[in-house]
Amino acid sequence: MTAVTRRETFLLGAAAMIPASAVEAQETPRRGGVLTVHFATEQRILNPSLQASTGVYIVGGKMQEALLDLDAQGNPVGVLAESWESAPDGLTHVFRLRRGVTWHDGRPFTSADVQFTAMEMWKKILNYGTTLQQFLTEVQTPDPHTAIFKYERPMPQGLLLRALPDLGYISPKHVFETGDIRQNPANTAPVGTGPFKFVQYERGQFIIAERNPNYWRNNQPYLDRVVWRVVGDRAAAAAQLESGQILFSPYSSLSIADLQRLGRDPRFEATTRGNEGNVRTNTLEFNFRNPILADIRVRRAIAHSLNVPFFIENFLGPFAKPGTGPIPSVSTDYYPTEAMPQYGFDAALANRLLDEAGHRRGAGGVRFSLRLLPAPWGEDIALWATFIQQSLQQVGIRVEVVRNDAAGFLRSVYNEHAFDLASGWHQYRSDPAVSTTVWYRSGSPRGAPWTNQWGWTDARIDGIIDAAATEVDPVKRKALYADFVRAVQTELPLWMPIEQIFVSVFNRRLRNAGNNPRWASSTWHDTWLAS
Repeated sequence: MTAVTRRETFLLGAAAMIPASAVEAQETPRRGGVLTVHFATEQRILNPSLQASTGVYIVGGKMQEALLDLDAQGNPVGVLAESWESAPDGLTHVFRLRRGVTWHDGRPFTSADVQFTAMEMWKKILNYGTTLQQFLTEVQTPDPHTAIFKYERPMPQGLLLRALPDLGYISPKHVFETGDIRQNPANTAPVGTGPFKFVQYERGQFIIAERNPNYWRNNQPYLDRVVWRVVGDRAAAAAQLESGQILFSPYSSLSIADLQRLGRDPRFEATTRGNEGNVRTNTLEFNFRNPILADIRVRRAIAHSLNVPFFIENFLGPFAKPGTGPIPSVSTDYYPTEAMPQYGFDAALANRLLDEAGHRRGAGGVRFSLRLLPAPWGEDIALWATFIQQSLQQVGIRVEVVRNDAAGFLRSVYNEHAFDLASGWHQYRSDPAVSTTVWYRSGSPRGAPWTNQWGWTDARIDGIIDAAATEVDPVKRKALYADFVRAVQTELPLWMPIEQIFVSVFNRRLRNAGNNPRWASSTWHDTWLAS
């Protein structure tokens, strides 16, 4: 796991400085209780084998399990896989599966489930998996507890192990092998091996899961039930936290003002702890189907029109810093050591580039108009969209901001391609090949969220991405990723100018919360509530 050297425990306010780990280490876990969770943006599905997304993991990751997760230090640890070994050439990876595990419907978990999920879901449908597993040729199942992954090009072991906590969730073959996988009812009523079993989903209101009495970890989980409350209004969610109706709000789902305020309240902890594996960058995405945006001078002009440091200082404050490209500064393994092309604020240069591109100002000083679709994930995205709109107006670009719910945004951008500009979050997950290069590589299936749906293709950059993903020498991999960053920062098919780590708000009754770098996404099997 890449070390996090900045803001890894970004505690907000003096009250949040009270250490929890020392106290919790002296306590005996208490059984029972209901964990209520703020669920800000509903997804179309809840199956993490089909859609890699924090909005899916926050629910589905408690019911379905992956082959691996991360431990407290960020190292791979077995979940459904007990052990693993890889051939030196990276073409074969063997996973020894955990015995005695059953699905929630009582059927045994076997290597057939791993084989089916990997070949039919990860490789064909999963938004990041289709690129990661493009060279996976087969999964052999010599016995019910062994899965052998075979690749036509090398798969570095480090990459595979870093990817599987997010892209290694398993679905039951017997539930999905008949009919259209995408339309299966289990996608919104998950059947898993996890510590909690699906009970009920009332769209727009709540999701309920209860304790799995046959869970493979002895005497766990501790909680009786988890309830996700669908609360889209940030102020209402903050009020429910203060009243005790909600005990946990993940992924910066509250307003920035409320995050700061609750961080000063001794009842709560507002922190980036438990989110170190989910560093994010704010994006600006260009639809190349619009010939105006296909001109690199226009894309560069738009970037030069935005005063990113001003925006951060006045709207995000200590929650963010200027980004320098698709690989964030916390990635000590792959962050480029040399300077890369950047786009500082320069309105005069932006105006010159737009003039050179043939877009002279017309009536009212307007050069042309664009539609911007911001993702509905967080307040910072909404603020960023408004800032883009106001900034581009100064250089003669009229921007209409079109706000949709989660399903509408995903459909418009990734399936219908009905946008000019889009903005949202890119999440970096320890290795560029897990969830970063897929934003740039061509060939992703239409409709796959958070992939290259821009109508942009560059064979040279595709080649760099593929070479880096299959290079087993760490030094050569890092050099290839420097080439990748230089190329995409030059071509600018999309821009990632702001770097952040998610902030969570915990009620201090929660124990074993935030105890691994992707805690909000993992299983919560050892989480409990103090009285």
